[in-house]
Amino acid sequence: MKVTLLGAAGGIGQSLALLLKLQLPEGTNLALYDIAPVTPGIAADIDHIPTSINIVGYCGDDPSEALKGSDLVLITAGVRKTVMDRAELFDFNAGIIKNLIEKIAEVCPKACIGIITNPVNTMVPVAAELLKKAGVYDERKLFGVTSLDLLRSERFVARLKGKDVNNVKVPVIGGHSGVTILPLFSQATEEEKLQFTEEEVEELTLKVQNAGVEIVKAKLGSGSATLSMAQAAARFARSVVKGLIGEDIIEYAYVEGNSGYTRFFAQPIRLGRHGIEEFLPIGKLSTYEEAAINAMLPTLKAEIELGEKFVNG
Repeated sequence: MKVTLLGAAGGIGQSLALLLKLQLPEGTNLALYDIAPVTPGIAADIDHIPTSINIVGYCGDDPSEALKGSDLVLITAGVRKTVMDRAELFDFNAGIIKNLIEKIAEVCPKACIGIITNPVNTMVPVAAELLKKAGVYDERKLFGVTSLDLLRSERFVARLKGKDVNNVKVPVIGGHSGVTILPLFSQATEEEKLQFTEEEVEELTLKVQNAGVEIVKAKLGSGSATLSMAQAAARFARSVVKGLIGEDIIEYAYVEGNSGYTRFFAQPIRLGRHGIEEFLPIGKLSTYEEAAINAMLPTLKAEIELGEKFVNG
C-alpha cells in the first residue's frame, strides 16, 4: 500500500505525518507533499523513527511524483484561520482542493481520497463534482474525514460516565461543522448500552458541536484543533488501509451514500478492498436526534450546494 499526504508541512500535516509513520500497517509506503521546500526535510526527520514505514518527501508546485501509485490520498492542504467561519474558509480552500483533485484524477484516479481540509461539508462535494467531470468519480472511494467528532464524543462520554474510553463507542452522523454534527448518544455503548438524562444529551451534544471553538479559545486564538485532528485522521487512514488489504473494518465518514437525508452525509460504512464495501444503516434514532437532523438539514444542504455550484456554476 502507498499513502500520500498532501499538505504535509502544515499544522495538521506534520503531526499527521508523524502519526502515520507510527501507526500505519507494516510495510506501507508513505509520501509527503507540500509546496513548502522544507517537506523533504520533514520526511527525512520522521524517517529516522525506526518503523517499517518507508517515507519520501516532495515539494514544489506539482504533486505528481508523490501521487504516483497511491492507494490512499489524504488532503490537509489549505488555510486554517481561527478568525474565519467555514464559509470564509471555503473561499480560500476551494481553489486549492480543485488543483489537487484534478491532479489526483490525472495521476492516481483509482485511489481512495480522504478530505480533511475544512469546510469538509463543502469540500467533499467540490471533489466529487471535479472527479465526475474527469470521468473517474467513484463514490466508494471519496471520504470526508469526520473521525475527530467520534474521538471527541468517546472522550467526553468516558469522562462523564467514568468509563474506559477504549471501550466507549459513540456513532456520529450528519456533517462536520456546528449543528450538522450529531452524536447518537442513544446508541452509545461501553460493553453495554449507556444511559443518559435529557440534560446530559443536550449538554454533550453542544460540547461536541462546539469543541473546535473551545480549542481556539484555549489556544488564545492562535491556533485550532491540529493535534487531535491529526490523530483522528491517522486512525481513519489506518482503517482505510486495513480495508484495502482485506480486513473487514467499520468506520464513520462523510460520504455520498444512502442516508436518505442529503446527498452527502456522515454515516457508518464497511471498508474493504474497494474502499466502501457497504453503506450501513444508521439505526433507530431518539426523538431528540430526529429533531436535530431535521434542524440541521437546511444548513447541510446549503453547504453541499455551495460546493456543487463552485464546480458547475
